[in-house]
Amino acid sequence: MNLKFQFAPIFILILLAFGCSDDDTKVTPSDDHSAIIANIADDVIISTYADLDAKAGSLLTSLNTLEASPTAPNLEAARQAWRDARRPWELSEGFLYGPVDTKGLDPSMDSWPVNQTDLDNVLASSNNLTKEYLDGLDGTLKGFHTIEYLLFGATGEKLVGDFTTRQFEYLSASGESLKGITEQLYQSWLASAGNFVKNFKEAGTSASIYPSQKAVLEEITNGLVAISDEVANGKINEPFSQQNLTLEESRFSANSKADFADNIRSVQNIWLGTHFNTNGSGMSALISAKNPSLDDKVKQEIAEAIIAIESIEGTFTSAIFNSPSTVQTAQQAVRKLLDTLQSEVLPVVSNL
Repeated sequence: MNLKFQFAPIFILILLAFGCSDDDTKVTPSDDHSAIIANIADDVIISTYADLDAKAGSLLTSLNTLEASPTAPNLEAARQAWRDARRPWELSEGFLYGPVDTKGLDPSMDSWPVNQTDLDNVLASSNNLTKEYLDGLDGTLKGFHTIEYLLFGATGEKLVGDFTTRQFEYLSASGESLKGITEQLYQSWLASAGNFVKNFKEAGTSASIYPSQKAVLEEITNGLVAISDEVANGKINEPFSQQNLTLEESRFSANSKADFADNIRSVQNIWLGTHFNTNGSGMSALISAKNPSLDDKVKQEIAEAIIAIESIEGTFTSAIFNSPSTVQTAQQAVRKLLDTLQSEVLPVVSNL
């Protein structure tokens, strides 16, 4: 027996276990989740915000075109541009942390219900409707839902001849204000600008607000829990249980079901580490290594929740009264996902 060559690997293992106890990166290869965190940051979060900012720019262009040439085709183009911009925002709601929260950007983009009374007062005033003026208004007077209300009307049947000159001006200023916010959000994450992304990628060092990679992964997981809870117990439950359509998000455009489904797709994107055609490792890679059956369960429940939402009969507005069973089925599917994320996934992450 050659004791020299048997001893060498044992000695190396001892060095690996104890020799770096004072190093800043106190992780072994099996505990290093930097690739997952970086992929979620770059290929999901930042990619989604880049898409949001680009689509907000297209929406602004459409609104300016509508103001300059108020025709039925231009109105429909602006409405579609609103839907197109709405999608990446809803796909981002699984990660409402970081600058979107700390800089108060969410309320400026997505407050609802619209304050129709105050909006009418502003429209009736002599105030100059500029981006700077709208930037200073409350969130219920700007952002996605104010634009939606002005474009579609209270019943979703607004005609191009129903618009006033002030409404066209307000729409253009609202689009400019929204574009300013989406750009700020996107730039806040970029390494070349606000560089919030370094907090994810350098977690556990003095350069990050997160004391460890586990803290980042907990933030990510809690984001999934939060949006699942909001869809099930807020966006679906409040208008449904109270039979109150003023509590329904995106009702003017009849876009509620798309909103809800894309919110759950935001969970899916973080889970799979994907954004549309990109592929990478997400939370699935972490959980599957610890508990493959749990990973499969989450994937299945995400898919079932999306299908259930999209299977709500008719519009969400009509289903509240005419097809409540399909609303309940969707709500139960999202609540099932919520329970799994909260009671099974989060403990795995918290015990890393």
